[in-house]
Amino acid sequence: MDLRKTFNSDEYNYDKSRPDYPKELFYDIFDYVKLSGNSNVLEIGIGTGQATLPFLNKGCNVTAVELGDKLSRYCAQKFSYFDKFNIINSDFIEADLPEKSFDLIYSATAFHWIPKHDGYAKIKSLLKPDGAVALFWNHPFVSNASDETNLASMAVYKKYRPNDKTPAEFDLSKYQEQINELKQYGFTNIKSKVYKRIRRLTSEEYISLIKTYSDHNALPEKVRKTFEKDMKKAIDDVGGVINIYDTIDLYLGGIHYEHRVQKSNP
Repeated sequence: MDLRKTFNSDEYNYDKSRPDYPKELFYDIFDYVKLSGNSNVLEIGIGTGQATLPFLNKGCNVTAVELGDKLSRYCAQKFSYFDKFNIINSDFIEADLPEKSFDLIYSATAFHWIPKHDGYAKIKSLLKPDGAVALFWNHPFVSNASDETNLASMAVYKKYRPNDKTPAEFDLSKYQEQINELKQYGFTNIKSKVYKRIRRLTSEEYISLIKTYSDHNALPEKVRKTFEKDMKKAIDDVGGVINIYDTIDLYLGGIHYEHRVQKSNP
């Protein structure tokens, strides 16, 4: 089963349940790469557009590439009132895109699905000489041993996935790995930042959220149904709300930063 395609099963719930990203993250991107109404921006794996609106509101020409046909149609309708929005239903590696034409290429919790070598090579071929890449992820954590609501959810996960390791919260070793990866593939002037937040979801909202996860949707239907029932009861038994501890990590890089500095400081 191609887990990438499980996101395409219920675009309406995906849009309702998936979180957006902190405003500060977009401020940091806009501080790194100056965008205007003439800028061309490419989004890899738009999903239902949780990270798209800030770039459209900037007036940028936004092209999105999305593998899921339902997600693509949904976004085409969702952002139809923006004249500068275009979506391509395709695998990113196979998408027919003009070389050296984008000021910024970004991907929100999606780039890990793309083969690294091919993905980075294509990004570099599509960026303008002074272009930049922005990769960011949201890592939800619900295994906080000091949180009663997390302990309740952990018991259900252990029941249905007894062989799984207890998830670890995002740590700085993974953060450094991504920085090193960008360096390895030839990106320069790398900037990075981590943001933290806590989301509080009702039991129903949490069930809707986990229905958007690829590993959950890969479970047999009967197992999924009983898992969701038990999870809802576990959360309701501790007050009906679960705390989700999010870590959002952002990585920025350029391909010819030295040239960009010379141009901006003659």
